[in-house]
Amino acid sequence: MAHTLVIVESPTKARTIRGFLPKAFRVEASMGHVRDLPNNASEIPAAHKGQKWANLGVNTEADFEPLYVVPKDKKKIVRELKDALKGADQLLLATDEDREGESISWHLLQLLAPKVPVKRMVFHEITKEAIGRALDQTRELDMELVHAQETRRILDRLVGYTLSPLLWKKVAWGLSAGRVQSVAVRLLVQRERARRAFRSGSYWDLKAALEKAGTRFEAKLTHLEGQRIATGNDFDESTGGLKEGSKVRLLSEEEARKLSAAVEAADWSVTAVEEKPTVRRPVPPFTTSTLQQESNRKLRLSARETMRCAQGLYERGFITYMRTDSVHLSDQAISAARSCVESRYGKEYLSKSVRQFSTKSRNAQEAHEAIRPAGESFRAPQETGLDGRDLALYELIWKRTVASQMAEARLTMLSVDLNAADAVFKASGKRIDFPGFFRAYVEGSDDPDAALEGQEVLLPSLSVGDAPSLKEVEALGHQTQPPARFSEASLVKMLEKEGIGRPSTYASIIGTIVDRGYATLLNNSLTPSFTAFAVTSLLEEHFPDLVDPGFTARMENTLDEISHGTVQWLPYLEGFYKGDQGLESQVHQREGDIDPGASRTIDLEGLPCVVRIGRFGAYLESKRVGDDGEEELIKATLPREITPADLDADQAELILKQKADGPEALGEDPETGDLVYLLFGQYGPYVQRGQVSDENPKPKRASLPKGVKPEDLNLDDALGLLRLPRLLGEHPDGGKVQAGLGRFGPYVVWDKGKGEKDYRSLKGDDDVLAVGLTRALELLAMPKRGRGGRTALKDLGKPEGSEETIQVYDGPYGLYVKQGKVNASLPEGKGADDITLEEAVELLAAKASTKKSSSRKSAAAKKPAAKKPAAKKPAAKPAAKKPPATTKSGRLRASAVRVIRPADS
Repeated sequence: MAHTLVIVESPTKARTIRGFLPKAFRVEASMGHVRDLPNNASEIPAAHKGQKWANLGVNTEADFEPLYVVPKDKKKIVRELKDALKGADQLLLATDEDREGESISWHLLQLLAPKVPVKRMVFHEITKEAIGRALDQTRELDMELVHAQETRRILDRLVGYTLSPLLWKKVAWGLSAGRVQSVAVRLLVQRERARRAFRSGSYWDLKAALEKAGTRFEAKLTHLEGQRIATGNDFDESTGGLKEGSKVRLLSEEEARKLSAAVEAADWSVTAVEEKPTVRRPVPPFTTSTLQQESNRKLRLSARETMRCAQGLYERGFITYMRTDSVHLSDQAISAARSCVESRYGKEYLSKSVRQFSTKSRNAQEAHEAIRPAGESFRAPQETGLDGRDLALYELIWKRTVASQMAEARLTMLSVDLNAADAVFKASGKRIDFPGFFRAYVEGSDDPDAALEGQEVLLPSLSVGDAPSLKEVEALGHQTQPPARFSEASLVKMLEKEGIGRPSTYASIIGTIVDRGYATLLNNSLTPSFTAFAVTSLLEEHFPDLVDPGFTARMENTLDEISHGTVQWLPYLEGFYKGDQGLESQVHQREGDIDPGASRTIDLEGLPCVVRIGRFGAYLESKRVGDDGEEELIKATLPREITPADLDADQAELILKQKADGPEALGEDPETGDLVYLLFGQYGPYVQRGQVSDENPKPKRASLPKGVKPEDLNLDDALGLLRLPRLLGEHPDGGKVQAGLGRFGPYVVWDKGKGEKDYRSLKGDDDVLAVGLTRALELLAMPKRGRGGRTALKDLGKPEGSEETIQVYDGPYGLYVKQGKVNASLPEGKGADDITLEEAVELLAAKASTKKSSSRKSAAAKKPAAKKPAAKKPAAKPAAKKPPATTKSGRLRASAVRVIRPADS
């Protein structure tokens, strides 16, 4: 029976759309891209192996022709899609409506080579109405979008695959460079340099607590004897002193305390009162960038986690498309939002007229609509059936969209000046006259009701000449703080402000920076590594344009102009890569001038040594004169927890001294008589009993638990760590219960005997040296661990018709799902909270089929030689497969939509 084949990217999206289509439609998933440039040498077709350009994947000598291949894990999907196409009378390509989605559709068209009519089906939300409209409004492939995506992909490949091998030779193996990635790393390094150059300044001021008519309020010192008091903004960050030419008064601690006593004895009077009405207007609905920023601030989700979660909400029909630069709302969305406001908050909270926003992004691309709840009416968060981070993110989107159509908040800013002796104090307040959109959403806060209260700082009714009573006055000392490190939110904001990259790629860029070791994410701050310093310094010196935000932004503008057809892509690529000043020539010319030793050296001001990048990470190197008068070279590994901004001379001296002279002992173990040492290694500080010797080649060691500072460690704690595991007592059901410290941190274990053990990780507040039997039994009563002593992170349930539960685990090689004896790794970027039961079933089924296939191949290989068929005349050797067909310089003009059957299909 003839059917219409609809192809989307993911199984979740396919399931949702399937419910809105007639039975004559068949919906299948491509599982993302089905074709791409080769990732490694094994993916290069035999016909192209040995070609100078093959590893690059782009033939720079033939109009930058890309070499597209079908990755091994996508061959089965392509076969299944071709089978699904058989018997179809129409093909609808329903991938996402952006450059990436358009590119996926084009590659599908090239690979499937359909002989039936092909249409592009686009929508920005997955609802019955939207799918119905999309069926009635199909279009042709937008080749300008495909063109823009391919040019961007080629450009990124040229930069990454040309510069990365240079970094392998000059800095360290496995490093990568990228058109946007390297600029983002430089921003992190520049901020860390500023932190290192920062010099703290100190200043004092006074804070007074006063009362009038039973209401307490605070006032801060602003002037003394007619001169303004210094604040943090008046200090020079590079010297720690007041900025040159500053005409402020810097109070010392002694002066502040004397002044405190003076104003305490003085009469207080109000000298000025000011009330200034103001309004606050709601912020626009979410774009990709602002959603990532706000989700990071409020929900503490990384950009990658935010986009994964938003993708799931979109594919299940809860929100509109989540990759957009637009803040525009459709008439349908505005009507739904205003209906929500009126029914939930009342007419007085509705804006007087429809509020529409315009996009201010420097490089706004194919903008559809802002991210908002899907449908003609918005489902309230509590009506969705969502939970966890899905609910939190949906609620964030719902609140921001609804708030955009609410009335302004009306406030009165209050300011009161008070005199006491020769000092002037100022009290500031804020009165909310009408909360308006604050009722639904306040930017930067999780709880709008709490935020509403927090927005209001009330002062008592005060008039000039009033004399409030002083309750207390306090002298306060302050230290200026270095520039804050970038959080994911602030880095995304900076990238967007500078016009670097596309918001839809920020999540993957930040993920790559962390995955490649250029930065670590700790307490929601991105801290660059010493490797990031070395790579950035090399690129700044030899390829300054490639890490210059302005150059990268101009490149982004050019790529956008290419997508609009106003700039020709081939001349641009020729100019960027070839010629005397092209990237290829620059690398060849400068490679010989780059000294690997200098590239691996980071000279930080104020250190008694240099930092070098070695095979196993960063280390200190210094020369000193030994006891014999000879100069010797000392190398000492830097613990990974030490960052470039935090490494000072004292730390460096301690680490080098320990390496040269040996560590100082914390004391003696009374049981063995051995000395106990605190040592620093690549993975951080640890304690060790005894020295390494022929008699004791592997002395007992124990890492310091997370949160324990080396300077706070005493001998008793060190001995406790070295004596782990420790016996806690007997389990009520038999067997011993112990506490220990392992590869994945502190734990308790129930040894049941005969080699059977049951583990549980200790929680954040548990101390491995203090945890008792009662607490251990509580932990052991929690959900059972899987094989290998791992705790299931999530129980997904039993698939229909199965008796075995599917669970999610965290193993040494990442997250995986498990059912019975079958394990399957989660795709990159997929978290325990993101995976659904249906997706897990598909992963396990694919893994099971792979095992069966391997078993069949193994069995075939073991067949006796006697059973082989008689020798026959050898068949003619098949011709080498050609790469998937693409056109050359005109491969992306509109006529390229006509199908060219790939030679290897």
